[in-house]
Amino acid sequence: MSASSLNRRRILSLWLPRLPIDRIQRFFGALGKANDPSIVVIKDNNALIIHALDEAAERLGLHIGQPLANARAMCPDLKVFDADVVADAKTLSDIADWCDRFTPLVALDPPHGLFLDITGCAHLFGGEAALLQTLVRALARQGFAVSAAIAGTSVCARTLTRQASGTIVADGGEAAAIDRFPVSALGAGEVITTGLRRAGLKTIGDVASRAPSEITARFGARFSTLLAHALGQGDAPISPRKPLPDYIVEKRFAEPIATDTMIAMTLSRLADTLIASMEKQGKGARRLEAAFFRTDGVVRTIMVETGRSVTRSAVVDRLFRERLDALADPLDPGFGFDMVRLSASRTEIVVQEQRDLDAHVHDNDELAALIDRIAARIGGKRVVVHLPEDTHIPECAVLAAPAQHHLAAAMQAEWPARAESEPPLRPLRLFDKPELVTVPFATVPDGPPHQFTWRRAKHAVVRVEGPERIAMEWWRQDGKQLTRDYFRIEDAEGLRFWIFRDGLYEGEVFDAEGKPIPPNWYVHGLFA
Repeated sequence: MSASSLNRRRILSLWLPRLPIDRIQRFFGALGKANDPSIVVIKDNNALIIHALDEAAERLGLHIGQPLANARAMCPDLKVFDADVVADAKTLSDIADWCDRFTPLVALDPPHGLFLDITGCAHLFGGEAALLQTLVRALARQGFAVSAAIAGTSVCARTLTRQASGTIVADGGEAAAIDRFPVSALGAGEVITTGLRRAGLKTIGDVASRAPSEITARFGARFSTLLAHALGQGDAPISPRKPLPDYIVEKRFAEPIATDTMIAMTLSRLADTLIASMEKQGKGARRLEAAFFRTDGVVRTIMVETGRSVTRSAVVDRLFRERLDALADPLDPGFGFDMVRLSASRTEIVVQEQRDLDAHVHDNDELAALIDRIAARIGGKRVVVHLPEDTHIPECAVLAAPAQHHLAAAMQAEWPARAESEPPLRPLRLFDKPELVTVPFATVPDGPPHQFTWRRAKHAVVRVEGPERIAMEWWRQDGKQLTRDYFRIEDAEGLRFWIFRDGLYEGEVFDAEGKPIPPNWYVHGLFA
């Protein structure tokens, strides 16, 4: 065997031809497939046509694309369900998650198919034939009709699933394996298929016998490329649903596990193995995922993120314990997990630091560890730090960012210094959205109010500082925001407010007739 053949990819194509009806039957339970024919219909050009059907309906002569009226005439007792494309896509995605147990490189082949890149991993399951049989039988037990095939290219494997399920084509045998199939098996579209038949090219072998230049000139480069891939002459790479993790370790069980103790013990052992593998290359984990594969095909994934690179298995074990304890939807083992996988989807090179004499390093490590534990319980987006922004707009001057990713920046951030013996320029509490207040009149059109009503309570103004004029960022707001005049106000009861007038009188606020009108007033914050 040549070196080039050893490096060729091996693609397993899955096709679930009855996915819509299988999904419905699994949801409602046993519907009596043999005696009660069932179909799924979808609207096409204002007419209901058959979108999917079960074996009983197929034996009656019904077929996909047939109008519902004709189908009812042939079978009055037909059970009819409406198509749900979104639910079908979700089911296909769930099946793809389950297929991750065989290879992490799983791609969607819509509407009802999958591609699995099994290059170099088939021997883990007893060879390609054993892998194909295991996969098909498992999906069949879950209630799905499945067609599968293996070839060196995705197009060839996909063609075989529609014509010769269970076929395994050796490397280099793609052309011979599909030459007898009709041209429609390539899935090139009705227009090209009809054109090929009119030209007397009824099988894939007939098309392959013609010169590539003739096919390209008549049917386009896209079809000629599709044909070449089907014949094993190169192939376009598949697009996996998930990026390949940097490190993966997993544990399979002959007898499924279901207890919390066994799950925790398994995660702990996998963490030891994962950290040891990363340590050899000087790496630490920033994002970790634990996947639990149930025997009934359900997959549950738990993810934790860290602010700093994790290099100790005890930290990984503790973070996942925190995450599992805080789950709103507890981890349901069902009939048990037959495989648990731990992966590091994001890693970084670990930088060695002096940790014995520098107390600040220890403090930072403890703070980062605390943030990671809290984030594992309540979510990383809920643990935030505040960073200063280079803008004079009050509500935009502070940015709330996840603490796990911006802790170092928050510790080095420089905030405006407060002048000693001077009152603060900004309130301690700033409202997310300024609240409208009622001002009966002001001393002058651009001056502060004598009194105002806020939240149905009247406040008499006794002291005022201001105004502080803040113009909006016209280059970002397209002139829609008005100029603000801010005042620091104290009422008769000693409460201090930060209020502003939204717009300049006789300068920015006009009625429909173009006459100036009094601008609105707002409370934006409260001083201590």
